[in-house]
Amino acid sequence: MRSPITQIADLIRRTDSFLVSSHANPDGDAIGSTVALGHMLAHMGKEFCLYNRSGLPAQFDWLHLPGPIHNTLAGCEANWIFVLDCGTQHRVGEELYQIMGTRPMANVDHHLGNPMFGQFNWVDDSYPAVAAMIADLADELNIPLTGPLAEAIYLGLVTDTGFFTFDNTTPAAMELAARLIRLGLNPGQINAKIRNQWSVNRFRLWGESFATTELFFEGQVALAFVTQGMMERTGTSAADCEEIVNFLRRLRGARAAAILREEPDGSYKFSLRSSGADNVQSVAALFGGGGHRNAAGGTIASDILSAKVRLIESLGESLGLV
Repeated sequence: MRSPITQIADLIRRTDSFLVSSHANPDGDAIGSTVALGHMLAHMGKEFCLYNRSGLPAQFDWLHLPGPIHNTLAGCEANWIFVLDCGTQHRVGEELYQIMGTRPMANVDHHLGNPMFGQFNWVDDSYPAVAAMIADLADELNIPLTGPLAEAIYLGLVTDTGFFTFDNTTPAAMELAARLIRLGLNPGQINAKIRNQWSVNRFRLWGESFATTELFFEGQVALAFVTQGMMERTGTSAADCEEIVNFLRRLRGARAAAILREEPDGSYKFSLRSSGADNVQSVAALFGGGGHRNAAGGTIASDILSAKVRLIESLGESLGLV
């Protein structure tokens, strides 16, 4: 039986047009893998449309794009849909979700618990990032990992490994980074583009969020939150909340960290982080979420007090602290 990567490479060779998407509120891996696949399709002379319900976040506007990233499907016709880095199909947003059954789809992902919603499913949680999967696909298609393609792959790789500090930093991840550098990528320049994108408003939001930090179970669990009021007051958005949870994880003695972010409808999205054998994906799954063993998330439809209590109780039970 042919491997998933061979099947998807053959699909690309024999198909003329594609819609490439990922989850809404995209992180570096979602945008990096989307843009990387776009560059590959452009290299092969294919027709394609890049789509994300949230558009291109401002912190990634330095990327060299093979085409615009649309935030609406108007005019985006395609024979096949590619959905990248999406643990569940609902995360693509309502507009794309509504047409998913109207045309065939390839699902390329590395999240635990992916429900295999595509006609082609290449789901492998051994990869540190979907961008690394796209790099292997480029090799299968004999496309060199250079230029803007390399930058997009590197973006996904370093952001999903926490710049090679998370437990998913495998030898293969380091070897891919080394290969990109050997092929001409300048890590100093690209890291500056990725990391030095903050506004003073984001600093102010983070200050307010850090002030909400609470420690539970003798400091083994840390939790903070961001409300709609905080974002309105500081002139920020959900995109400015990324990485807060990773900084909470730096607290000495904390085995798990959580951030709760209020949505416009009053529900709270949560992000969880841990390290080693401490599994936060199982906690996210209790609330219909998903992710990885050490990085997961989901949504709790309740007020902040109830959301905090439910999340802390679940983390305590998962970590064996209660």
